[in-house]
Amino acid sequence: MSVLMTMRVSADADKLEREDHKLLEDIAIKAKRHGLISHHFYGSEEGVLVVDEWPDEQSFRRFFDSAPEIGGVMERAGAKSQPEFTIWRPLDTGDDVG
Repeated sequence: MSVLMTMRVSADADKLEREDHKLLEDIAIKAKRHGLISHHFYGSEEGVLVVDEWPDEQSFRRFFDSAPEIGGVMERAGAKSQPEFTIWRPLDTGDDVG
């Protein structure tokens, strides 16, 4: 079963939307080579949320360790805190939809 990785950071979502889209695409391509299944950015007044689906936690960790450029992206987005990562495993509750 795959896992979800969430990353929350206090940053400016509007600045992130103005980031170099080519750089973000290049990071996504690198992530796909490490096994990324899906990736989404979300923004609010409080900051930025990243929601990724990965085959397993180790695949995400290998990617993240190989992508120092993410730090620059977050810095340019005005990150005011270190990102908070959480790995979520699926629960077998019998009520999944979709």
